Amino acid sequence: MNTGLKITAFAAAVAATFGTAYGVGTGIDPVTDRDKNEDSMARHTPEPAKKAPGGLQISDGGYTLNLASTRIEADKKQQLRFTVVEDATGRNVTSYAKEHDKELHLIVASRDLTTYRHLHPTRAADGTWSTPVRLPEAGGYRVFADFRPERAKEGLTLGADLGVAGAYEPKVLPAHSTTAKVDGYDVTLKGELKTGAGGDLTLSVAKNGRPVTDLQPYLGAYGHLVALRSGDLAYLHVHPNGTPGDSRTKAGPGISFGTAAPSKGAYRLFLDFKHEGKVRTAAFTVHAGGAAQPEKSAEPEQPAKPEQDGGGHQH
Repeated sequence: MNTGLKITAFAAAVAATFGTAYGVGTGIDPVTDRDKNEDSMARHTPEPAKKAPGGLQISDGGYTLNLASTRIEADKKQQLRFTVVEDATGRNVTSYAKEHDKELHLIVASRDLTTYRHLHPTRAADGTWSTPVRLPEAGGYRVFADFRPERAKEGLTLGADLGVAGAYEPKVLPAHSTTAKVDGYDVTLKGELKTGAGGDLTLSVAKNGRPVTDLQPYLGAYGHLVALRSGDLAYLHVHPNGTPGDSRTKAGPGISFGTAAPSKGAYRLFLDFKHEGKVRTAAFTVHAGGAAQPEKSAEPEQPAKPEQDGGGHQH
């Protein structure tokens, strides 16, 4: 075949190939740059990030918890001072919305979850908060500030580490239990701490074998429940079902809460309830999401260590 014939044959083959491609192309929508971009976004856009549980961060939502001192002495009454700083301005927050009858709730818990304090500090005009505290044993602690700045839409829980100096002896997490004894009271937990959508927990209070039916309001409810995850001390927001005086909520023996755990694992629950003019704390270890439960004999259940001169509750 001479050169002219070869070129003509090649051109015909190319034309036939592109003609077939054109025929296929007219049968489906053309691929455009927009299609390519959308397909790329569909394959590479990450899932929306889930909001981390409260208390794991020292800064969140544009605010930072600033402890004046990160170290105190064991078994010695001292002043704990701190501020909440607005990151954008660098100024201390001085206006708060009340949540559960208080502008700010302060929780102090040991890393082994055997010591717990629910404190209500006072705020100076410059935004400095302070409260006396005595922590009985040395070790690592976590301080949680639970609050809502007046102009913020949502409440925040910020956390910071606190070191307590002294001879330190680590303890294991108390064993799983649905009953607790504190100061002559027996408290029973019913319900399961669930992950995902969550569910209800009911804690019933009895004294000398008789149900307590005259609980007193505390922080706008007949009980206040704090849940902390073992390991990292993630702070769970737990909300009471009903309020005193709403004609539906009884003053005991049962106190109901709606809650959900962010993950499987062990959690420590602390129930504050008020009766005969005094606030008491009952503590439980539970496991969420079907997590393995250690044998009860591993470590006997112990009540949360109370503050000797204030019942663990300072206002």
